[in-house]
Amino acid sequence: MRCVSFDGVGDNGVVSIQTRADPVPGRFEVLIATEYAAVNPADVLQREGMHPPPPGSPPDIPGLEVAGTVIACGDSVTCFEVSDRVFGLVGGGGLADRVVAHERELARIPDALDDEAAASVPEAFITAFDALSQAGLGAGDTLLVNGANGGVGTAAVQLGVALGARVVASVRAAGRREAIAALGATALPAPEAFELVRSLGGAQAILELVGGVHMTENLGSLASTGTLVVVAAKPGDEVTLPLRELMGRRARIVGTTLRRRPPEQKALLVQRFARRVVPLLAERRVAPIVDRVFDLSQATSAFDHVRAPGKLGKVLLRTTTEGTLPDPGA
Repeated sequence: MRCVSFDGVGDNGVVSIQTRADPVPGRFEVLIATEYAAVNPADVLQREGMHPPPPGSPPDIPGLEVAGTVIACGDSVTCFEVSDRVFGLVGGGGLADRVVAHERELARIPDALDDEAAASVPEAFITAFDALSQAGLGAGDTLLVNGANGGVGTAAVQLGVALGARVVASVRAAGRREAIAALGATALPAPEAFELVRSLGGAQAILELVGGVHMTENLGSLASTGTLVVVAAKPGDEVTLPLRELMGRRARIVGTTLRRRPPEQKALLVQRFARRVVPLLAERRVAPIVDRVFDLSQATSAFDHVRAPGKLGKVLLRTTTEGTLPDPGA
């Protein structure tokens, strides 16, 4: 297999593309051949030593998700067969053209998604679905998504609209607001987004995808009994909050992450995603958005790009070519 590898901790100097023996699936695992692999900010944090993989995952191959075709099954696999198209979560090893995953943490890819689109789904849509579920978002509620132009943000906006919520999106990059509005949200700069939400009586759910910079405004923009879900933050982010305001609103602040959850919890979440979200993807009521595709050999450029502001959707690596793709920005 070809894969991205980290030789220790540091900057892009520790990154290499290696050829290794294909991984062998365990009893309840399948081996997946990929066409594309999704890059996440967590991969960069792992390179920097701030987001280690969970025990049992490849220690030096990053990648939190997988999408592709099953090419081998462990002896006790019952959910899938060779040639099935699947996507889901992995603890590590996802930035490769051969990836092993547990069958419980996978779902079938609907025919409506081609390989590129499918690779853009798992981490973004499962994270967004889980966050909205924890917030208890329902029809008629107001949802505020801060940092709505990334992979999780675009997924959360679409799922909120599909649930019948009124979605307000804060988007720093002016050039991305029209695209987010086309998904069904009211897209505004952060100050105007907070002002609008407060004029509506507050948000029943707020998804924080940027970090500590918004936290004071978030609390002031929650409706009574609303929930703020912190999905992303910069390393070292710290905030001071007025606790009596939190108490007066009877609000909740929830922190969430996927990677280090026990396998049983991740498996349950993926199966809920398969029941609730995959049908929406199959019906094209929601759809992943791809910002840019790099070749596997351009992994360091992809890591730099995923950290840069102003993206719209997911960043992918194409795993199946030795060449270099044309620069989409050229």
